[in-house]
Amino acid sequence: MSQLLPLVVVLPLLGAALLVAVGRLLPRIAADGIAAAVAVATTALAVLLLAHASPGASEWVGGWEPGGDGKSVGIVLVGDAPGTGLAALVSLLTVSVLAYSWRYFDEVPQGRAGAFPALVLLFQAGMCGFALTGDLFNAFVFFELMSVVAYALTGYRVEEPKAVQGALTFGVVNSLGAYATLMGIAMLYARTGELGMRQIGDALRTGEPADALVLGAFVLVMTGLLVKAAAVPFHFWLPDAHAVAPTPVCMLLSGVMVELGVYGVWRVYTVVFAGPGGLPAADFTRCLVVLGAATALLGAALCWRQRHLKRMLAYSTIAHTGLFLVGIGLLRPESTAGVALYVLGHAGTKAALFACTGILLDRYGSVDERELHGKGRELPVVAVLYGMAAFALTGLPPFGTALGKGVAEEASGAATVLFLAVSVVTGAAVMRAGARVFLGAGPQPDRSRSPDSTSGDEEPETREPLGRRVPLPMVAVPAALLAGALAVGLVPALAAGAGRAFAGPEAPAPHWTPAALLTGALATACAAGCAALAVRRAAPGEPSAWTATLLRLHSGHIGDYVAWFVLGTAVLGALALPGVVGTGP
Repeated sequence: MSQLLPLVVVLPLLGAALLVAVGRLLPRIAADGIAAAVAVATTALAVLLLAHASPGASEWVGGWEPGGDGKSVGIVLVGDAPGTGLAALVSLLTVSVLAYSWRYFDEVPQGRAGAFPALVLLFQAGMCGFALTGDLFNAFVFFELMSVVAYALTGYRVEEPKAVQGALTFGVVNSLGAYATLMGIAMLYARTGELGMRQIGDALRTGEPADALVLGAFVLVMTGLLVKAAAVPFHFWLPDAHAVAPTPVCMLLSGVMVELGVYGVWRVYTVVFAGPGGLPAADFTRCLVVLGAATALLGAALCWRQRHLKRMLAYSTIAHTGLFLVGIGLLRPESTAGVALYVLGHAGTKAALFACTGILLDRYGSVDERELHGKGRELPVVAVLYGMAAFALTGLPPFGTALGKGVAEEASGAATVLFLAVSVVTGAAVMRAGARVFLGAGPQPDRSRSPDSTSGDEEPETREPLGRRVPLPMVAVPAALLAGALAVGLVPALAAGAGRAFAGPEAPAPHWTPAALLTGALATACAAGCAALAVRRAAPGEPSAWTATLLRLHSGHIGDYVAWFVLGTAVLGALALPGVVGTGP
C-alpha cells in the first residue's frame, strides 16, 4: 500500500498542470469540475492510506533507496498515521474550499477560469508533501511550494494594492524563515551527512554530545517552522494576509497551513532532536511553553480589540496556535493527544467561521463589525452556523475542540488557566461580533465615524456588495465543516485514532471526563457573559495604553517585521541555550 504514497502529491500536481495547460480553453464549470474531481480522488486515496497506516510504512520515490552504506539522497515519503492523517485533513479542507469558491468568484476574467483551482491544487500538493515527507530537505522544498502558492493566493486580486502589500509582507517574512530553515538543514548535514529525519536523529543520538552546532541548527530550523505557525514574534504576517486574502484562502491558511507549522515543530523535534545528541527535553519545553504562552496571550488580547472580522479571526488563530505549542512543548503523551484532537476540531471550526464571514462580505461588501450591525438578521441559517462555530471555538461539549482542549488541560496542570483564559477571550470576541451582526444587539453605531486604531483600516475584498441570494454551496460547506468538528467529539473511534496517532499506541485513548465537560461549559458560559457585557457598547472601546502599544507594533511595515524576526530568532536561541552550554566535548 505504501507505493501509493507518491500519488497523494502527484495527483494534485497533475491536476494543476492540466488546468494550467488547457484552463484557458475551458468554461469555468469544467475547470472547477476537474479541480474538484482531483481533490476528491486525492482525499479518497489519503483516507485509504490512513486506514492502512503503520509506523514503518515508507516509499522511496523513483526507487532511490539507501545504498549499502546506509546513505540516502532520494525522496522518502512516510505512511505513518500522523502524516497520512494530516494529508487526509488537508485534502478534505481543499475539497471544502473548492466547493465554497464555486460561486464565490462570480466574475472571472477571460482565460483565467482555471487559475484559482490550479493554485489551490498546487497548495494541496505542497501541504500533503510536507505532511508525508520523511526527509528534512524535502520538507523544506514542500513547505516552499506551499508558501509560494500561498503568496499568489493571498494576492489573487492583484488589482487591489492592499492585496499585493499583504502578499508581499507574507512572502518576505516567510522567505526569511525558509532561509533560516535551509541554513539549519545545512548545519545538520555537515554534522551527520544525512538529510532523512530519522537518519539525522539516529546519527545525533550515537554521535557527539550536543554542542553549539546542534543548537544553531535547532534554532534555525525551528525558526522557519514557527514563522509558518505564526508564533510570537514571527506572527505579524498572518493578520495582514488574512485581511486581504480571498475568504476561501483564509479557510486554508487558518484551517491547516498554520497547523502544519505546529506539526513540523512536533515532528522535527521528536524525530531529529529528541535524544542524547539533540536538545534536552527541558530546554525544548522551556522554548515552546514560553513562546506558546506569549503567542496565546497576545493573540487573545488583540482578537478582543478587533472589529475587522477577518483580522479578529486571524488573531484568534494566533491565540489558539499558542495553546497548541504549549501542549506540544509539555512532551506528555496526553497533552500531545489532546492537541491533535484540538487541531482537528479547530480546523473545521475556524474554516466554518471564515466561510460565514465570507457570506457577509459577499452580500454586504464589508467585514466591519460596526458597518454590519443588525444586517445579518435576514440570514438566519448563517447566524445559526456562526453561533455554533463560536460555541465550538470556546470549547463547548460535545465539539472536538472541547474534547481536545479538555484532554490537553488535564495533562498540562497549571497551564489549564491559560487554556481557559484564551478560550474565553477569543470566544467572547467572536460571540460579541455575532450578536451585533446577526441580532442587532447593543446600541446603533455611528457608521459615519472613521475607522480607528482598534480595528485597522477596512480592507474589503470586493468593491461593492453583491446583495445576491446566498449560494447553496456557501452555506453547505460551513455546515459540513461543523458536522466534522462535532464528529471528532462524538465518535470515540475517531478521537482514539487521532490521539494515539500522535501520542503513541501505548497512550490512553482520549475520552470525555467530568473535568473536560466542566471546563468546556465554564469557558462557554464565561465567554457568553463577557460578550453580553461587551455588546452594550457601540463598538470596542478605546484601547488601554498597553493594548494600544501592541496594536502599534503591527505597523504593516516589512522592515519592522524583519526586525522582529531577528529578535525572535535571538530569543529562541536564548531560551534553548542554558542546557547546551558546557556540554560539548
